[in-house]
Amino acid sequence: MQINLTGHHIEITEPLRSYVSEKFAKLERHFEHISNVHVVLNVEKIRQTAEAKLHISGGELHASCEQDNMYAAIDGLIDKLDRQIIKHKEKLNQH
Repeated sequence: MQINLTGHHIEITEPLRSYVSEKFAKLERHFEHISNVHVVLNVEKIRQTAEAKLHISGGELHASCEQDNMYAAIDGLIDKLDRQIIKHKEKLNQH
């Protein structure tokens, strides 16, 4: 899985990069057919947003989460993507 990490008005530090990689590794355990991930971390005054687009076999998933803290925003993003991946897997298993 390739992760492209982009920051808008935020410097992507090594701890932030490793945190994102660690969290997406969890997603990959649930669904191994994730080929490419594009993550955008954005800071506007006090709004901190994390959004991601996942290219997976059979489609594309997108989610975003806004929090006061960037790490909390990343956690919320992973939770949303995790639910979407589980839904996607259930759809695949029905066919």
